[in-house]
Formats: sequence, structure tokens, C-alpha cells
Amino acid sequence: MKPLYLLLSILLFVNCAPDKIDADLLVKNANIYTVNESFDTANSFVVKDGKILEIGIKPELELKYSVTETFDAGGKTIVPGLIDAHAHLYNLGRSMQRVNLVGTTSYKDVLERVVTFQKEKETDFILGRGWDQNDWPIKEFPTNIELDSLFPNTPVALTRIDGHAMVANSKALALAGITKKTKVPGGEVEVFDGKLTGLLIDTPMELVRKVVPKPSIEMIESALTQAEEVCLSYGLTTLDDAGLSIEVINAIDALQKNGKLDLRVYAMVSNTPEDLNHFLPNGIIKTDRLNVRSVKVYADGALGSRGAAMRESYSDVENHFGAMITPAAQLDSLASAIAAAGYQMNTHAIGDSANVAVLRAYKKALEGKEDARWRVEHAQIVTPIDFKDFSKNIIPSIQPTHATSDMYWAEDRVGAERIKGAYAYKTLLNNAGIVALGTDFPVEQVNPMLTFYAAVARKDLDNYPDDGFRKEDALSREEALRGMTIWAAYANFEENEKGSIEKGKFADFTVLDRNIMEIPEDSIPKTMTIATFINGKKVFTRN
Repeated sequence: MKPLYLLLSILLFVNCAPDKIDADLLVKNANIYTVNESFDTANSFVVKDGKILEIGIKPELELKYSVTETFDAGGKTIVPGLIDAHAHLYNLGRSMQRVNLVGTTSYKDVLERVVTFQKEKETDFILGRGWDQNDWPIKEFPTNIELDSLFPNTPVALTRIDGHAMVANSKALALAGITKKTKVPGGEVEVFDGKLTGLLIDTPMELVRKVVPKPSIEMIESALTQAEEVCLSYGLTTLDDAGLSIEVINAIDALQKNGKLDLRVYAMVSNTPEDLNHFLPNGIIKTDRLNVRSVKVYADGALGSRGAAMRESYSDVENHFGAMITPAAQLDSLASAIAAAGYQMNTHAIGDSANVAVLRAYKKALEGKEDARWRVEHAQIVTPIDFKDFSKNIIPSIQPTHATSDMYWAEDRVGAERIKGAYAYKTLLNNAGIVALGTDFPVEQVNPMLTFYAAVARKDLDNYPDDGFRKEDALSREEALRGMTIWAAYANFEENEKGSIEKGKFADFTVLDRNIMEIPEDSIPKTMTIATFINGKKVFTRN
């Protein structure tokens, strides 16, 4: 009788138990930081049709759902899919097709890399990027004397790491029509002893770029997919690309629709007449993976090349103030046109003069508009009285590794007083209520863990300085993670679909090999991505 009774009991239990709900994925045994409003933690969640269905604890969810696939995190940390709020996906891919000059230790090193590259590639126009004279023993800008000797008949253009200076050989200058008399507002063509040195700062670089052969659609697509591989390996699921042309945006859209690009892209339209005339009249473009609703504008240049527009002279070069790439009057007219189109304006502003000009233009254009979410990209050197103008309507979009890259020489450029308003991330957060964090790669490294580390520790990878660079402006770990997820999503008008692990949002999440919220600071840069998921699909796994 006992076996029969037992069988009847089991059948009764099965018949009375509720039917399980079908789902695609169960994530379990995880240390999950949801980054919701309360910053709650969890250990499991369920995904269906690419979105979070429910968050809870493993036994409950396993009993409730019938899942196709299970991901056992083995106790590892999971955070919402990481968002880089300011980077250059396409430029990263293009840099992989050019001479890589990042990390060069001298101009001789630069030249050796160019020679090696050309022997292998035999290109008709040699392009490279990544040099930084501040990292060399002799911290002077290069000239084209050696390039002319090595490549008298092949044009060469080598761009500084920040994209705001270039050294070009005479062949490239001639093709671009640049002479000793060439003057371009918003930049400089350097002439020394009556001769062109080949050094171009900011706007004159466009003259060279115009004569560079245009990449084919195959080259554009290859650049995008190569760069995506790198981004996914670091746990990035959304990338804000700061300045793209019609051709590149169309290529991104086509790749995504054809299932060849998983990464979500927030595309900032380049500020060119052609691009603006194409996008602004046609309104916002929004799919699940592509969002086109903003314009990238350059107010000034970079601090490293002394192109940032300063209110007073640079401390290390008398009577040098940098330059506005986009003058204040033009900023006003651009802001008015962008606001009328319902687009967001995202403006590169490094120097204190550029920042105040941008803030004034924004306030004028946004009068009466409460949810524009315009962004100041970098907001690098701000006069203390101007911090009050940042808000959730005028958002600081900042890159913490810029602080730890520039800290060795930044005070020499701006002096002891102005440095107090430089790289002031906590001050910006206190005034705006949010900050959106990014890397600006390939200017900096792609790795978002370096962003997190620089934000909270304010140190380089050698643990310098001991007390952190202007540590009073460090962010807490929670603030840094919010800046790389939910606040970045807000800056993209996407906080209701991503940026946290919550019911109804995209199942974009990143699995890390250690708990960045608790490990010692110096262990943060060693953190690696184990797996990256977009729409509940594993798009990267570390072998």
C-alpha cells in the first residue's frame, strides 16, 4: 500500500502545482548590483524576449519558471551592462587600420613605427594616431623634417592622441593646399624661421583630412566590427560615439539590422552642414540598438596641445590663450537650431573660457525647456562660479581617466588657482545631481574598470599619488557605478530601458571576476569581464 499511496501523493502534488511560466534564461548564484533607485542587490533573475522578467532568489525563480537556458554565475558579481557615455567606436576601429602611436616613448619611436607599418602595408596615404609629446623625454611638438626625408613622395599625417594636433609631411601639406600664409580660425598652422614645421593645431587639420582618400563601406564596416569586439570584451553594452557622419551612422544601422553588430550605439551627429542638413529636419531616429538624437560640437581644443580656450593666459606659455573652434556667436546659433529640431546638443569644452561660453549658449537656448538633457562633454576646467549652472538639464559628461593622464602636467598649464576647478567630478555631481562617465577612447584606454578606478581612487596604475590627485573630487563607488550605468542611460534618454537590472528593461548585463564595490582600490584595475550579455544573449565570454 505504501508505494501506491506515495505515487498518488506525488500525482496529486503535480496536478495541484501551478504551471511553470516559460522563460529564456535564468541567471543564478550571482552577486547582483541592480543599480535601481535603492541600489538593491539580488542573486538571480529571469529573462524573456530579451528583457528582465523578474528578479528574486534562485529557489523561487526555479520553481516558478521553465527556462531554456541557465547561467550559473558561481558567486561572481553582475552589474548592469556598462555604458561608455563618451567614446569613439568608429575611430577606434579606424585606428586599428592605421599606425598605432599610443605609448610611443619618443619621436624616434614614432618614426620607427611608421616605417615598419609602411613596409608591411604600402599605403598611398600614411595615417597614424596616438603620439603624446608629454610622455617623451623632450616634451616638444614634433616637426616634419624626418618625415620629409623618409617619405618625400608619400603623404603622411600623424595625429596626436587627443585628436587636436597633427604633424604632416610636406607632401600632405601640399595636397591640402597649406602654405606659410594659410590662416584658419580656431586653430594654428605653425611656421618657424619662415618655414612650415608640419604642426597643425585643431581646425587646419581638416584641410588635410579632406584630401585623405575616403574609406570604402567595407572598411567602415570592418572598423566598426573590429572595435565592437574590443568593447564587448570589456563588458560594454552601449557606446556613445561622439561625432559620426551619415555614412558611418547608416553603416551602424545596417550592421545592427543584419545581426552583425550587437552593441547598442548612441550616435552623436557630427557638426557639419551635410550631416546637420540630413538629420535635423528628419527628427529623432530610434531603434532598440541605435539612437540618433544629438549633435556633437567642438567649442575648443585640448589642454595637452594648448588648444583649450582659457580666460587668462596659459601659465606655462605667456600670452597664449588657446582658441575657440566654434566662436560664441556660432554656438548660440547652433544651439537655437538644435533646440528647434528637438535634438540634444553635446559640446566638447575643455578650457574655462569654452565652458562658460557653452553654458551661456545652453541657458539661452533652453529657456523654458525642462527636459532637454544637453551635455557638456569633458567640462574639464570650470571657473568656480560657473558650477552652479550644471543640472539634470545641463549634464556634465566626464572622463575620469583624463584626470589621471593629465595630472602630471595640468597644473603647469593652468596654475595653482585654476586647477581647483579642473577635473572636479564630485563638485560637478554635487551641482548637477548626476554625471555621465566615459573614456573618450581611443584617446584613453577602452577598459571601463580604469574609468571606475580613476573616479574613486584618482590615481594612476602605479598607485600615484599616494593620497590621490585632488582626492576631494573623487566619486564614491556607488556614484561611479551609477555614472557608468543608470546616469549614462539618463543622459541618453534611455533610463527606462537600460542602465539598471529591473523588470521590463533590456537584459544587458556584465559579469565581473571580482566585486568592484568591496575589493581594495588597487585591485580594481585588475578586474576582468567574464561575460557580456545584450538582450539576454551572451555576446562575449572569456575562455
